[in-house]
Amino acid sequence: MSTRELFLEIGCEEIPAGFIPRATAEMKAIITKELAIARLTFSEIKTMATPRRLVLVVTGIPSVQPDAEITATGPSLKAAYDADGKPTKAAEGFARGQGVDIAALRTITTDKGEYLFISKQVTGRPTYELLTEILPALVANIPFKKSMRWGDQDVRFARPIHWIVALFDGTIVPFSFGTIESGKLSRGHRFMANVPFPVSDFAGYLVECERHFVIPDPEKRKEIIRRETHRLAAAAGGHLLPDEELLEQVTYLVEYPSAVHGTFSPEFLKVPKEVLITSMRSHQRYFSMVDANGGLLPGFITINNTLTEDPSVVVKGNERVLRARLSDARFFFEEDQKVTLDERVESLRSVVYQQKLGTSFEKMERFTLLAEGLANQLNPAVREQTVRAARLCKADLVSGMVCEFPEVQGIMGREYALLEGESSDVANAIAEHYLPTQAGGELPASDCGAFVSIADKLDTICGCFGVGLIPTGAADPYALRRATIGIIAIILDKGYRLSIPALIDDSLTLLSPKLIRPKELIAGEVLEFFRARFVNLLGSSFATDVVDAAIAVGFDDLVDVRARIAALAEFKTHPDFEPLTVAFKRVGNIIKEGVDAPVDPSLFQDDAEGGLYQALQSVKSSADGLLSSGAWLDALTEIATLRGPVDRFFDKVMVMAEEATVRTNRLALLTTIARLFSKIADFSRIA
Repeated sequence: MSTRELFLEIGCEEIPAGFIPRATAEMKAIITKELAIARLTFSEIKTMATPRRLVLVVTGIPSVQPDAEITATGPSLKAAYDADGKPTKAAEGFARGQGVDIAALRTITTDKGEYLFISKQVTGRPTYELLTEILPALVANIPFKKSMRWGDQDVRFARPIHWIVALFDGTIVPFSFGTIESGKLSRGHRFMANVPFPVSDFAGYLVECERHFVIPDPEKRKEIIRRETHRLAAAAGGHLLPDEELLEQVTYLVEYPSAVHGTFSPEFLKVPKEVLITSMRSHQRYFSMVDANGGLLPGFITINNTLTEDPSVVVKGNERVLRARLSDARFFFEEDQKVTLDERVESLRSVVYQQKLGTSFEKMERFTLLAEGLANQLNPAVREQTVRAARLCKADLVSGMVCEFPEVQGIMGREYALLEGESSDVANAIAEHYLPTQAGGELPASDCGAFVSIADKLDTICGCFGVGLIPTGAADPYALRRATIGIIAIILDKGYRLSIPALIDDSLTLLSPKLIRPKELIAGEVLEFFRARFVNLLGSSFATDVVDAAIAVGFDDLVDVRARIAALAEFKTHPDFEPLTVAFKRVGNIIKEGVDAPVDPSLFQDDAEGGLYQALQSVKSSADGLLSSGAWLDALTEIATLRGPVDRFFDKVMVMAEEATVRTNRLALLTTIARLFSKIADFSRIA
């Protein structure tokens, strides 16, 4: 059977850059699903996009849908026919839905009884015909963060559609979307070649696009931008400041990238470089440059969507716009220094953090106490700096600079603190307390920053749970999942030996005047929330069954739990692991809840009992020391020596003896063994 190429291009007004990657991914997912439903195979699916076009190419599609035998089970025989043996509406509806006469229906016997059944041969339809149904549904179902209607049409899309190219083996696949009819004419660059050109296939399309100043492949555009920005930065005597996120964004803002270099007055370098970088990046989409020491250079690189005969005109325009932006930044920087951070802290009394949780000042007071407690417990030498950093860390939220550039919160707090003579420990902790800002992101380097970060995030988590603001599904408006993962990451990175339940209890105690739900209920929910995030986080590094087994016997000290997981994962590769697990499961299957009674050697009736008891005494004395010191792998290796005595015990001893005292004594012996195992993990959960 011959195969063909499907080509689809949706041409429209400029789509926001952030919408495009998801749109192309969804196009691929939708067409994959629709082709599977239509029983159509394919070789490869490609997607490409620019701000003005979404492109889909599928190769290796058969020209005709394969024939198939379709089977379907309908209503039960009792529901299909009435007492007189006449077909009911259920039977008639099933036949009608299958496109057959009732006489064609058969009966099939299942475990649940007799049901109507149909088996029919279906002749495959031409793929071209199927695509006239698939493609309009695909266009209509591409999801966007926001979509719109235009004119008096009843269709929606990210932006108004101007043309659609739809071809199967070079032939137009006819369909309409609103008032737009599919065809074979694409268009060139809006400003440099805004004329139609015919498309015959994907290969020809790529050639014609470049002739019309359009580069459809985002990866090719990205490499052009990367190459040109590095070239211009080197020509200016510096290095490009890496910014993959900005690179991704700019790639989807242009169809034909062209880079130019501009400068700004060195006077602006008196403003903290983070502010200058943020201003250029967020407002103008400019790339920054640095010198060999990482110092910011007074210049920028911007990406245009057009070629220009006189680049200096473009440069001057960009420099003029940037000058105004940087002048604003310098103004805010100078004005903010007229008010001290301590004065700004008092201003937080009038800033509502959350209606049910009070003001930002109240929140600061709570997490300052939490942070102080962490310092007292983990590093008393930095208690004073921690308390000071916690008190000042939210002060810059009411500064002019942060109001204008929210991305520099914390950073400005650090800069203003240094200007006011605060220690570098305090200043750096103010900036670090927001870390990490994303999964896998940078973590606080100092203990001060880590303590304030944990305290601030925990207050947010416990506070939101306390007033019923609990994440559901994908909805997490207060970013509680990110905050929880951040706390876990900091604790594991720093190796802090903390009790998570105790920490949660401390936070809820401070929040008690605000809570509208029972404290014990909240504590359990928050702990389970931490547990779920911890499992997800470690699940990428360790087998799920190992993580579950370790957490099942204790989730208090995260550093300890991770160490047990790591030891268990390593021990799982040892030859003793499987027989040890089998032995534990045999013990667990018999004792169930266990017996709280001392083992009496005088009641032993078989040498195997005494042998197991002596082995247990020897192992327990050494294992207890290893367990208490956290030497989990060594403890597992020691406990594994019980395998032989346990096997002999089960081979020779009837645990459930008729005599009650003997039976209880044997169960007590096995209980002691089980509880030794359970200090490490629940081996019954390991596959």
